[in-house]
Parts: sequence; structure tokens; C-alpha cells
Amino acid sequence: MQPQKVQKIDLNNSYPCPCRRRGHLVPIALTEAFGCDRCQQIFVVQESGCVIEQLSTNYPYKRAWRWTGHQWNLAHSSLGRGYLPLTLVIIFGLVFLLLLTTLQSPLSANVTFRVVAALVLSMMLVLMLWLACRR
Repeated sequence: MQPQKVQKIDLNNSYPCPCRRRGHLVPIALTEAFGCDRCQQIFVVQESGCVIEQLSTNYPYKRAWRWTGHQWNLAHSSLGRGYLPLTLVIIFGLVFLLLLTTLQSPLSANVTFRVVAALVLSMMLVLMLWLACRR
């Protein structure tokens, strides 16, 4: 699927709310901002004119969207996207080493059991973290 071309946001136009609550963004007079008639959120148009940013938010990071002509797409920074895989790899390595050193193998098994058990448990933990991070 090809990414859709981002369009410049017209300050005199009405758009659907990016919060997915069936609201509509209405321009606020004498500002470069929009207000939603349903969820009462305020969105500011960034300097480039292609991205809106949620002004009042409870999230630690501001949420931003790009308009494609039909829908809003989340505007992710390229730096933020790289942190999750790196974090998961580091956590996997640390948990694997920790489990490898602490697991006791049964009398009939050897080191292979410890390696396989540590690998499986580490993968399960990283999978749970990944699922939690992607909501």
C-alpha cells in the first residue's frame, strides 16, 4: 500500500476530528487553530501548514496528524519509531542473560535446556512488552 500524499491544511475549511469521535474541526477565528465541535479539543496548525498538533493533551508527548485529503494519519517522528525496536532488543538480551544464569536444569538435562528455556521466556516477555506498547 502506497503512502498517500500529504496535503496542506486550509485554515478556512472544515475537517473530520482526528480523535475518531465523529466530530468536525472548525476553524477558530483569527488564529491558526481548529476546535472540535464534539470532543472540545483544540488543534494548532504547525508552521509547515501540513500538520496539526493537539494543543491540550494528557499524553506526555504531543500528538500530531497529517491530512491526506480523505483522512488523518498520525505524524510520527523518525527518531521515535527507532526507540521501540532498540529497547526490545536490549530488554531481550538482558532477560536472556539473566535467565540463562539463574535457571536450574533438571538432572537429566544439560546446558541446552537452560538456553532453550531462557530463550523462550525472553521471547514471551518481549512479545508482551511489544503488544503493550502498540496498544
